[in-house]
Amino acid sequence: MKKILILVLTIVSPSAFAQDILLHCGKLIDAEKGKVLSEKTIIISGDKIKEVRDGYVDPETNDKLIDLKDKTVLPGLIDMHVHLESETNPKRYMARYTFNEADIAFESTVYAKRTLMAGFTTVRDLGGTGVNIALRNAVNNGYVDGPRIFTAGKSIATTGGHADPTNGSKNSLMGDPGPREGVINSPEEARKAVRQRYKNGADVIKITATGGVLSVAKSGKNPQFFIDEVKAITETAKDYGMLVAAHAHGDEGMQRAVKGGVKTIEHGTFMSDETMALMKAYDAYLVPTITAGKFVAEKAEVAGFYPDIVAPKAREVGPQIQGTFAKAYKKGVPIVFGTDAGVFPHGENGKEFGYMVEAGMPEMESIQAATVVAARLLGEEKRIGQLEPGFYADIIAVDQDPTKYIKTLEKVVFVMKGGKVYKN
Repeated sequence: MKKILILVLTIVSPSAFAQDILLHCGKLIDAEKGKVLSEKTIIISGDKIKEVRDGYVDPETNDKLIDLKDKTVLPGLIDMHVHLESETNPKRYMARYTFNEADIAFESTVYAKRTLMAGFTTVRDLGGTGVNIALRNAVNNGYVDGPRIFTAGKSIATTGGHADPTNGSKNSLMGDPGPREGVINSPEEARKAVRQRYKNGADVIKITATGGVLSVAKSGKNPQFFIDEVKAITETAKDYGMLVAAHAHGDEGMQRAVKGGVKTIEHGTFMSDETMALMKAYDAYLVPTITAGKFVAEKAEVAGFYPDIVAPKAREVGPQIQGTFAKAYKKGVPIVFGTDAGVFPHGENGKEFGYMVEAGMPEMESIQAATVVAARLLGEEKRIGQLEPGFYADIIAVDQDPTKYIKTLEKVVFVMKGGKVYKN
């Protein structure tokens, strides 16, 4: 007699093994409405938020529960002005002659992770060598732990301007960099430089509308672009779906930038009442970078920390930034959170909140500046900046309620990005 073996296959849907993550949140910041909510459960499926429910929901069999009942939970923070490729130190000015691209790249991974661990799940990198584009791609591909990066690649300057990469070099090394290297001197070259940034993979355009503090050049505030050059940049950038950010300390350069169509003014140190009115009229945003101003003013008093040509600029510019921010806020200038991390140590970005509040901005508004406002400027308002269904599960937690004690944001204790826990 023949034996017949019958195999019965049971097909189980993969969803039967799917694991949601449940966060029990003691307090939760509703950034859009500006409210602090209590006893909520965030349900995360994959890299997105599936639900936000009242009370503490019991997990299903396959679910994972994370208890944050004694914490305040917020959307992942957004810093609109960082430089992930480097970090200021007395040896920085030699690095461009001694560092290869690989050296910059490996160093940038350390700063990226440190930034993420500080609770900043998204950043806008406003200028480096271009390695920052590769860093963004490495983070997106999961090779490196870091925040979501929107990058300018290499900033655009004029000859001898703040982002001219050959400033401070001897004559034989200065050469004559052009649009490919991010240096322009006409509307035609301006358009070419923007298109080159797009070709290289940039997400945003950054120009240096005035002199700067840390460049090896004499002036820290003179205007460095004509309006027709700025307009050529902003109009071309618009064709490629990119906004333009402008580094600016001096007032005339700011006015040219705003009138030329720039969306964000970085630093804004010597901003006049007239420029503040212009920014309101043009819906241009101030990115304050108070932390950087405090840091450079402090380090200018350390002998040898900066070159002799830089130290006087740091002493002049640094102490002014917080006062300008306070005045701009009172006058109703639109403001978005940004620190200039890299000028000071990465991972200390959270200090900016304290300085903003100290200067007169309410705690909740400072949080909104680093969440919903920043998300809108990035064009990502449907994906980041809120704890809502369908948004990326970019979530952080702190020990105290930041609307009552803002400095708690300097010590983030829980970090999730895209549904993955990086710090718990």
